[in-house]
Amino acid sequence: MNALVPALAGGGTVLAIVPQTFEETMRISRAVVASGLAPAALIGKLEGDDAAAAVAVAIMSGAELGLKPMVSLRSFTVINGKPALYGDGLINVVRMSGRVAYLRTGCEERGGKMIGYCEAKRLDSGEDKRVEFSQTDAERAGLWQTKAVVTKWNKWDKKNEEKPNDSPWYRFPQRMLAWRAAGYCLRELFGDVLGGIRDEFEAREIADLDEMRVVSPPVSESKPTPPKPPKPPAPPAAKTIDADPVVDQKQREGEFALGDFLDEIETALSGANDEADVEEIWNDFDAPAVLETEGHADTIDAAFAIKTRRLAQLSPMNGG
Repeated sequence: MNALVPALAGGGTVLAIVPQTFEETMRISRAVVASGLAPAALIGKLEGDDAAAAVAVAIMSGAELGLKPMVSLRSFTVINGKPALYGDGLINVVRMSGRVAYLRTGCEERGGKMIGYCEAKRLDSGEDKRVEFSQTDAERAGLWQTKAVVTKWNKWDKKNEEKPNDSPWYRFPQRMLAWRAAGYCLRELFGDVLGGIRDEFEAREIADLDEMRVVSPPVSESKPTPPKPPKPPAPPAAKTIDADPVVDQKQREGEFALGDFLDEIETALSGANDEADVEEIWNDFDAPAVLETEGHADTIDAAFAIKTRRLAQLSPMNGG
């Protein structure tokens, strides 16, 4: 006689699993990592408990904003080691706060150009605000995309390739303008709700500024460089040969063409598809070491500026 199998019952309420302790949070985080559902932007190359810890931080950050665990994982990214909300995640947190009288985002055309906007009003204080982010603003920031085909760096074959432009600024310009405006508007109007969490765009801007800062030692700690002894005079040449000025210049520079080297870096980085590509290309060139070795240490900042500029251009591609 077969054992009776209980019949499946329909109906009921679906409830999210919300951890109540740190141990429960880590247990959920390990399950997320083991299932392969942990966002790559969150864990990067981390594995095991290191990856679970990154997931746990995102879950706890979301819990402080009223987000359920899996919603937190879909709403957060990590910029320069700090959690940040995607554009729609920022709007979602503010809407759920219960402090919004209205919140509207959109895009309109004015003078032949698109203008994204966000307008919102607080329910508790009555304060309202409208912020715009225009196509002109995006162009000035180097975000605007108009080419259907762009050059991208193939990190496997180590070469530039022509590929369709998959940038969200090219595919969804209206949405990106509106989200950029929302980031500025909601951070100012609902700072208490967001608790210091930035949207991904502002987080990337801050990360770029941090990278561009050059820390110099205090004057008191700087040690003067002792003067080099003069070189002995060279013996007279046995034969005089008229040298090619261009070749002679390269010989004086140790066969290293600084301008060509920087141009090569910029060309390669122009094909980078994301931050990981930028870092791989940058590491391949090893610009700081090369420039130091070739006696051009004073131009290392210029090389870093090329990298920073490309990262700023790629920043909107990593969200939304």
